[in-house]
Amino acid sequence: MSESTGNPLAIRCRGLTRRFGPHVAVDGLDLDIPACRSFGLLGANGAGKTTFIRLVTGFLLPSAGSIEVFGVSPARSPAAVQRRLGFVMETSRLYPELRVRGFLRFCGGARDLAGEALDAAIERVVERFQIGAVIDRLVGHLSKGYQQRVSLAQAFLHEPELVIVDEPTSGLDPVQQREVQDMLASLRGERTVLVCTHDLHEAEALTERVAVLRGGRLIAEGETASILGSADALALFRGEASPA
Repeated sequence: MSESTGNPLAIRCRGLTRRFGPHVAVDGLDLDIPACRSFGLLGANGAGKTTFIRLVTGFLLPSAGSIEVFGVSPARSPAAVQRRLGFVMETSRLYPELRVRGFLRFCGGARDLAGEALDAAIERVVERFQIGAVIDRLVGHLSKGYQQRVSLAQAFLHEPELVIVDEPTSGLDPVQQREVQDMLASLRGERTVLVCTHDLHEAEALTERVAVLRGGRLIAEGETASILGSADALALFRGEASPA
């Protein structure tokens, strides 16, 4: 249980460290991310956000310390963890040569969905993320806003408990940003959403709690309004302020 929220934990880190040779990308991280909350992982480029995501998914192994996802170690049981999470990639990671329906079928197959279960899953996410109008179009021919909807849809095919969203509105126009933010906001209380971003306005719109990384270290963590509501919030990123 998280001491700060009373909620069960989706992610628990203790002394989590990842080195690449002499470079320390994540440095002794102690962090609790409660379940069924929208949580923001913030920091400038190079702060350690991407490394943290790769540690959560089991793509990377810790150099020291521990990490658990719903009580399971991604280092020891990566497949068990991966079955419980979805990842919303940047639009540039999609397959532009596939049609939307074919892309969703490919992603569902990778999640061990087949037959009627796969058909039902596709129907469910098409309706939820409002992509029926483009279901037979090539992914590469879609607007960035629709591409991000497709990316959201593939992450929900297997009804994951934890969804990791990396820079969800990067490159979108203001209307597309609002559409994607509204879709993500609708997930609050339903499942755990981990939003990784360096956009403070986006974090304020989408998250209930945030953690700020700088140089791989945790320098602030708490309710979003408290951490980002101060006049010197940007100082956390610049290295001009100490944790509260």
